[in-house]
Amino acid sequence: METAERFRTAVEKRDLAALDDLFTDDIRFYSPVKFTPFEGKAMVLGLFGVLLRTFEDFRYVGRFDGTAETSTDGSEAPSEILLFRATVDGKEIHGIDMLQFDEAGRVKEFTVMVRPQSAVQALGQAVLAGLVADGLAPGGGAPTP
Repeated sequence: METAERFRTAVEKRDLAALDDLFTDDIRFYSPVKFTPFEGKAMVLGLFGVLLRTFEDFRYVGRFDGTAETSTDGSEAPSEILLFRATVDGKEIHGIDMLQFDEAGRVKEFTVMVRPQSAVQALGQAVLAGLVADGLAPGGGAPTP
């Protein structure tokens, strides 16, 4: 899928401007550390700015494609899963990015899953600190479960 390859390249080059062109305006981002999704292109791009600064040695190591039901309306959408490895605060993360596309091929839903739990906790703390620093989240506390 062309969008997934462009997405992968943009992430690997840490190119937020390229990501902007790949997301729908109403994109939803499902995080491993927050119960409710991040919604809207501006918020998701802000989150990606934090993520790209937070991950060390980020690299994609595999991919799968197919279709999956979306959580927004239950329709089936073209989907791709990108497997990645990275480090956050000295903890190695294994994870997957699940991308679901609209009819124009833009990313409309994005879900991230990571392991192990200690890495999830380190990631959550680092991302929250970055969101607070960038003015995208109120200061103090942990992400809403």
